[in-house]
Amino acid sequence: MNYRIEKDSLGEVKVPADMLYGAQTARAVENFPIGAEKMPLEIIRAYGIVKKAAVLANYEQGLISIEKKDYISKAAGELISGELDEHFPISLWQTGSGTQTNMNVNEVLANRISQLAGVEMGSKKPVHPNDDVNMSQSSNDTFPTVMALAAVIEVEDFLLPVFDDLKKELAKKAEKYQDLVKVGRTHLMDATPITLGQEFSAFRAQITDIIEMLKDSLKYLKKLPLGGTAVGTGLNTKAGFAEKAVKFINLETNRGFKAAKNKSAGIAAHDSFVNLSGVLKTAASFLMKLANDTRWLASGPRCGIGEIRIPKNEPGSSIMPGKVNPTQAEALFQAAAQVMANDTAVNIGGGSGNFQLNVAKPLIIYNILQSIRLLGDSTASYNKRCLSGIEADQQQIAKYLENSLMLVTALNPVIGYDKSAEIAQKAFKGKISLKEAALELGYLTEAEFEKYVDPKKMTQANID
Repeated sequence: MNYRIEKDSLGEVKVPADMLYGAQTARAVENFPIGAEKMPLEIIRAYGIVKKAAVLANYEQGLISIEKKDYISKAAGELISGELDEHFPISLWQTGSGTQTNMNVNEVLANRISQLAGVEMGSKKPVHPNDDVNMSQSSNDTFPTVMALAAVIEVEDFLLPVFDDLKKELAKKAEKYQDLVKVGRTHLMDATPITLGQEFSAFRAQITDIIEMLKDSLKYLKKLPLGGTAVGTGLNTKAGFAEKAVKFINLETNRGFKAAKNKSAGIAAHDSFVNLSGVLKTAASFLMKLANDTRWLASGPRCGIGEIRIPKNEPGSSIMPGKVNPTQAEALFQAAAQVMANDTAVNIGGGSGNFQLNVAKPLIIYNILQSIRLLGDSTASYNKRCLSGIEADQQQIAKYLENSLMLVTALNPVIGYDKSAEIAQKAFKGKISLKEAALELGYLTEAEFEKYVDPKKMTQANID
């Protein structure tokens, strides 16, 4: 491999000749040989947005020349579009402020500009990575800013549309089966009737609430600490920089970001990310139940519950011919479990650091972005490859409903709890129907029984 020599404040360092990063990045690669995880590309590209917005704000305030403004804007545009992705080799597991990644960005942009200007990489000409690319900024305020940009963009552009698709499919199932009465179950035991449509409708209501929770959580993320520099005081910035920079961020993203009133809070703590992670965990809890209910209801097909039939996507066993498993539900379940685990890491990260700086920023955003991706990917796959193809086994549903002892609940207002329980116990012990038990006990006539024990009426309020 060919190398070039670059310098930083600690001296000379060898840098791969074909890489745009410089000495500070090379040191970080050497000093953090931890794990296989790299900084998510969503963060790198969000940094392009911030660097572009910062130089435009600095130019508007008369702090940088038009030549440097144009160069930095162009290089930052390439960063935003993903053209420079290969030049960010630092491990995720670095300093808790994300400083190494910010310096990596500064160096890549400065060296890309050197290429554009036709001068030697590492010369820090025509722009300097710290003095120009990083002007009016610190890692401490830019990193939480790009965390917010990345999280907001991923939730709005990726996760919310996936959840909306899930909501629509659940609504279709709720409407299709609104009149199909089935056995309800509580404690995994037979309970009073419900329609299959009502069962799907409950899931639809849950995802509807989660969508609203997600939207609400983004309001707090959209308060950016950019302009606070090292500790939130705005040292080395000109008054008004934050507002101008955020204006240019919004022109680039159209997301409605705002400059945080208290920038120290956005640097020292990340409560808004802990909040978002909690909503993602709530979504995971819902999806886990959806996955497990799918598995239970489809279990069998002959020796389980078997009330629904799921699509046959692939063979389910290497030894049992013809076996089909609820694989999409299992994948959804596992992704949900990982998201719950990620939330624990985010909670610990959110409480970490001292005084004016949280020092678990890479940990927090890595887990949040992974959670968003896992929830979105697993939900989209489940929706497409399982939920959309679910069909009710109406024969099985009717069989269970007919044999359910809990239909006796409809008699509580008529003959009381004790007599109703006696009917259920007699039917169970004698292996006879509820009607037969009621008639043998003499508590109701056949006409009275059929009047009051109507499964369809039991799926709604039914006392006159």
